[in-house]
Amino acid sequence: MLASSLAFVDGSVVAVGLPAIGNNLAGASAELPWVVNAYLLPLSALLLFGGALGDRFGRKSILVLGVATFAIASASCAFSPTLGWLLVSRALQGIGAALLLPNSLAILGQTFQGEARGRAVGLWAATASMASAFGPVLGGWLIDTVGWRAIFYINLPFAVIAIALALLFVRDQETDKTGRLDLPGALLATGALGAMVWALTIGAGPRGWSSASITLLSAGIILAAGFLRQEMARGPDAMVPPALFESRSFVGLNLATLMIYGALGGFFVLIPYLLIEAAGYPATTAGAALLPFSIIMMVAGPFTGALAGRIGARWLLIAGSLTVAAGFLLGLRIGPEAAYWSEVSPCILLTAIGMAAIAAPLTTAILASVDDAHAGAASGINSAISRVGGLLITALLGKLLAERSDMLLPGFHRAAIAFAGLAIASAVCIALTVDRSPPSLESTES
Repeated sequence: MLASSLAFVDGSVVAVGLPAIGNNLAGASAELPWVVNAYLLPLSALLLFGGALGDRFGRKSILVLGVATFAIASASCAFSPTLGWLLVSRALQGIGAALLLPNSLAILGQTFQGEARGRAVGLWAATASMASAFGPVLGGWLIDTVGWRAIFYINLPFAVIAIALALLFVRDQETDKTGRLDLPGALLATGALGAMVWALTIGAGPRGWSSASITLLSAGIILAAGFLRQEMARGPDAMVPPALFESRSFVGLNLATLMIYGALGGFFVLIPYLLIEAAGYPATTAGAALLPFSIIMMVAGPFTGALAGRIGARWLLIAGSLTVAAGFLLGLRIGPEAAYWSEVSPCILLTAIGMAAIAAPLTTAILASVDDAHAGAASGINSAISRVGGLLITALLGKLLAERSDMLLPGFHRAAIAFAGLAIASAVCIALTVDRSPPSLESTES
């Protein structure tokens, strides 16, 4: 839980630090999306590969390697003299997170059985939610009192404790040493995402689309086609088994995930940036502004997960997506002063209620859309796609982040409308592809 919390905190706290990092290092704010995406890119592309490495070489060993990599990269981030150094260090952090996240959950799965496993996973998820909730508050306070580099230094003692606990108490089970790792698939996926994100970041920036960005986008598409061909050739042993995509529900749910989590990722990059740069909030206050979202998710998540088990996930996912869209549209009420209680908090609260109806039921629906043999791969793919959504949308925010403070608000309003459109499209996708029938009593009990 401590190891996973490092990755979850780092994913949420950096958004609060973007203005300070930009003022200190960036020069051009159009480059700031890379501070987020340099981390998300290897995390998204290598998440499944990190799980496969744990299956092959031992989950405890890969977990410790991931935490150590994350710690070294955090120290390098804190030391960064230039933006380029910071981006390389953030990418190394993403690699560490891709190694530790899937293996932390896999260790829980192999250690506990039955009801105890459910409690352990529930505690793991609750800890992740708490880390995501309080990370921006702590990070904002550190930025205001010490400086932005402290948000990376703070990772080091927790990483050391996590490694010590793993070495002392985690017992690894025997792993399969015979399977072949899908290294070409991992490299092709990383290259495809990297080229496309780079192209979108350049194209959406102040310089606009050019021959360089179009060439990069074309290269990304070619590499993506190579990845698909590689996975089809490997068949059942692929990092992304092609058999999964024979399920219409699985395809529809992942398209919906891409849209809703993409919109949410962009929203949570823009909100703290807007509050600090345009409305003059201190970083601590901007971080605390997001606190209600994680608290609602933490409290309501178990209830909606249980409800999805009784009535099915379809209607919860549709209602949740539409509620999220309404929450984004409430962002149009945010004015130049960004009054928290009357303008900002209603937007965040309604978005949180909608996402609480989506998060746990989405996992339930994903697992129900495939057979038991592919449940692990299906869950991992959906988790990776949720991060890819945030990765792609964040890449498109460069021009907006480069705006003067007085122009940020109109740009935020345009983005809120676009995010709402993605949430509505997610609801439509679910309505068209997900089975209408609720789960049977037998499947619910199992």
